[in-house]
Amino acid sequence: MSLHAQLSPEALARLHAQQRNATITSLIISILVICLIGIIFLWILLPPIDNTTPDIVSYQAGEEDAKKQEKRVVKRVVERKPSAPSTQMAKVIASNTQSPTAIPVPEMDVPDPSTNFGDLEDFSDTWAESGSFSGIPDTMRKRCSLADRLDRLAQNGGNEQCEEAVMKSLRWLKSTQNPDGSWGKKNQTAMTGFSVLAYLGHCETPNSEEFGDSVTRGVIYLINNGMKNEGRIISSDLKGNHWVYEHGIATYALAETYTFCSKLGINIPNLDTVTKLAGNHIIKGQGESGGWVYRFGPTNGGDNSVGFWQVQALKACKHTGLWGKNDFDIVSRKALEWLARSQAPNGSIGYRGPGGAKSGLTGGGVLCFQMWGKGSSKNVRLGTKLIRKNAAFEWDKENSNLYYHYYNAQAMINRGGNEWDEYNKIFRDELLKNQQEDGSWKREKKIKHGSVNQHMTTCLATFMLEVYYRFLPATGAKGGH
Repeated sequence: MSLHAQLSPEALARLHAQQRNATITSLIISILVICLIGIIFLWILLPPIDNTTPDIVSYQAGEEDAKKQEKRVVKRVVERKPSAPSTQMAKVIASNTQSPTAIPVPEMDVPDPSTNFGDLEDFSDTWAESGSFSGIPDTMRKRCSLADRLDRLAQNGGNEQCEEAVMKSLRWLKSTQNPDGSWGKKNQTAMTGFSVLAYLGHCETPNSEEFGDSVTRGVIYLINNGMKNEGRIISSDLKGNHWVYEHGIATYALAETYTFCSKLGINIPNLDTVTKLAGNHIIKGQGESGGWVYRFGPTNGGDNSVGFWQVQALKACKHTGLWGKNDFDIVSRKALEWLARSQAPNGSIGYRGPGGAKSGLTGGGVLCFQMWGKGSSKNVRLGTKLIRKNAAFEWDKENSNLYYHYYNAQAMINRGGNEWDEYNKIFRDELLKNQQEDGSWKREKKIKHGSVNQHMTTCLATFMLEVYYRFLPATGAKGGH
């Protein structure tokens, strides 16, 4: 006997209805899942919306327009999308900067320019947070905004054409960079150092949208060179004379790069290591006299053309914070004592001692005194008086030697007053009108002791046109700007 349970017709109808509802629900859920998956794939595969604000390279004529431009830039927040880095660059650089990032010029009350150029009074120990140029010292940050650059140009005797000329020259540098990141066919270390300094003088860092890859490749070239040579940054062997020039120029470039990168949260491996090693070589290479010579040999004298690059490099090294506060006291004091002994009663400073009536290196010596806190000294007063008396600038003539004028431009703007006003009138327009269409400068005639190739000529000219804003100038003269 078997028992069979049988559903009533009403129960059976309810069961069928439940089955139909379950089937419909399953189909709806399946369709929704498929739609969701499709939406996810579309979101992944579709190109992202480009929110990048292009580099602002237009030039405003009036001060009010410049202020409006700065205010608009400050308030916009964008997600910068630089071009893809090279394989070499991708391996060695990482940025800790948060994204999206604010365009790097915060609105703030800026104090009057420091009257202690280069003595670290203007480089506070309490720099602002990293991630934007607000963390850069005020003296350097003033080159990092178009509005600030135009303001500094207007205050110091420049014009918008100076800014346009610098941009053209930087684009020429970008177009002529070697595949390995260097520049030039000879003395690539020095030529690369010049290029990096020209970029940094316009606040073009590894984060720069237009020039960032070029800057980074140049810096990596110098780092790799230094790593191979125990901190000596050279293009040739150590038996040659000119590697000390190259080492000083390259160290200057790396130290200034480190100052920017450390405050922007940019990590370039071994940048700190090579900068520290390179700076120590300069310190140890100083002669007993306080000067430097070829190959960093012992000396009771000094070659000032070599020495000026070491002094500039050491000042940039001090700004990095990689050394102790007092590590540069002795080396800087000895260097200035040597330069004081190298100055003639008329203010002239020569290659290896007191100069003659018109020594072209006088500006370099004056700049060294200014960099190390002696801008109001008798040495500076005598030197700038001599430059003012003798300075002339006619393109392709001996008096337009850019190697000398590179120093003169910095020394005179730091001196300020009538000395700078008169000197600025001598060189500015003459330099602007002799720039080539491609952005470079080149000589038709060879200048004695002058720049020897188109690349060096272009970099030195660029430095001179960046002088209006590269550092906030101080003045030891009465009645300055």
